[in-house]
Amino acid sequence: MARRPLPRILSNGNDRIVRGRELARSAAENANDVLHPLITITRGLGRLAAAGRHRWSGTPKDRRGPLLFLLASIVLVVAFLPFGPLLATITLMAAAAWHGRDRTASRPTGPDEAQAKRLQSLYEALVPYFSVPEDPAPLFTHGGDWAKAFVSYAFDGTGRVSQLTIRYPAYFTDGEAASRARIEQLLHTKSGRGREYRFEWDEEGNQLTVTALPPLPVDIAAQHFVTAPGETVLGFTDPAGVQRTLPVTAGTDRRDVPPVVWRTGLRSTEPHLLAVGGPGSGTTTLLRSIALQTLRHSDVLIVEGGGTGEYACLAGRAGVLAVECDLTGALAGLEWAAHETERRLITMNRARQAGQPPPDDTRRPLWLFLDRPTVLGQLAAADGRRDPQSLLQVPLRHGRAAGVTVVVAEQFDGMECLSDPVRQHTRARVALGTASAAQLEAVLGTRPPTTVTADMPAGRGYARLGTGPVHRLQVPATPDPYDEATSEAHRQAVLSLLPERIAPADGEPADVTDVTAEDRTGLDAVAKVAAEG
Repeated sequence: MARRPLPRILSNGNDRIVRGRELARSAAENANDVLHPLITITRGLGRLAAAGRHRWSGTPKDRRGPLLFLLASIVLVVAFLPFGPLLATITLMAAAAWHGRDRTASRPTGPDEAQAKRLQSLYEALVPYFSVPEDPAPLFTHGGDWAKAFVSYAFDGTGRVSQLTIRYPAYFTDGEAASRARIEQLLHTKSGRGREYRFEWDEEGNQLTVTALPPLPVDIAAQHFVTAPGETVLGFTDPAGVQRTLPVTAGTDRRDVPPVVWRTGLRSTEPHLLAVGGPGSGTTTLLRSIALQTLRHSDVLIVEGGGTGEYACLAGRAGVLAVECDLTGALAGLEWAAHETERRLITMNRARQAGQPPPDDTRRPLWLFLDRPTVLGQLAAADGRRDPQSLLQVPLRHGRAAGVTVVVAEQFDGMECLSDPVRQHTRARVALGTASAAQLEAVLGTRPPTTVTADMPAGRGYARLGTGPVHRLQVPATPDPYDEATSEAHRQAVLSLLPERIAPADGEPADVTDVTAEDRTGLDAVAKVAAEG
């Protein structure tokens, strides 16, 4: 059967609908322009009638009779005057037009005097950087007009610039990091210190957008985050940086905040993490926060090089294989971790060759936390023993396939002592605390797009996962619950996340009935290696 063509009303229906909408829109706009005076007068008559009713209702009853007599007398006089009705009608229409006008207050279209002076100051400060003597028509000149260079601007409640878009000449070397750093430092100084600014360079359009960022929330404590297996919340960032939010509880409030989520596992491209910061910057807090999250579905081995007892709350807990603070225990634990990684690889390979799923003893993830391992490396070098970092080569290189994740925390002054495997295989990076641009670039691989304030709270910094963008980061408050300076709310928040205790902290024999088979295997292996070492 031959196919019959569709009727024109069906085939061209969309075009006719679009043309009909355009005609209706244009007709409505024209009618609004033509009938605008009538609409204004009608609105004014309504307002006059409402005012008259309000006046009549407010008049006492004993005065309404004389008022009616006065109004009737006025109407009678106007009716007998020459051209009286016409003049009364014109007067009424004029009053209605006046009362029916649009009373929306017009907003100021430009900055006030103080804001204009601030913009002019910024403009004058940029003249030496955005102008050359050879330019026949310079965009930036001393005493010039800032309006031709500043595309858009905004101010906060204190009168400081909160957003500014600058148009700069095409010959400015915006592709050089040094040139951009000079402009960013200048704008940071002139716009107001104590705030973090984001700089967005549009090289194609020759525009720079400066935005003052609000401070990240510091009232979020450790808690159970809504994440999938293999996801770890490093902290929280700006809403524009990520496309996801998590419900959190801050005190008595519950709100959604954007997190920085680190994904580990077989398909992760950033299987290991390196956190660097200064003293008191919050690297230990970050490791403690990650450990509390991973203990729900993983085994944990902790090596503390600082020897300050920051992880004593985790000792003897379910899922915590060991918390080592001395060199001997660290070497024993890391050697067992290397052998465990090899055993998992061999066992999983045999299972795949046999066409079977991996055994259960290789599926539970294993996390290795090392806080300041360079301190133990210096002790090992003084005693002529093996550097603990040398035992991380196998877990770092083959950990993703074996389900082993390594998290290392170090200070800026100890980065040079980190081994090459640690530098190469830790593709997830976190930099906390106040640091110079060179230090941040050495850790993150690139400079962050925001400025660093001189006074940064603990746990504030930057995070970069692999080759992705650099995010501002605020680590959840996860202090040591045994520290006397910890507030009661934070202490209870951390204690509520700790697993049940399987061994007393004083070293007494533990109740083996509360220990799982996997935990017993790991603890026995660690003890065996420690005894042999």
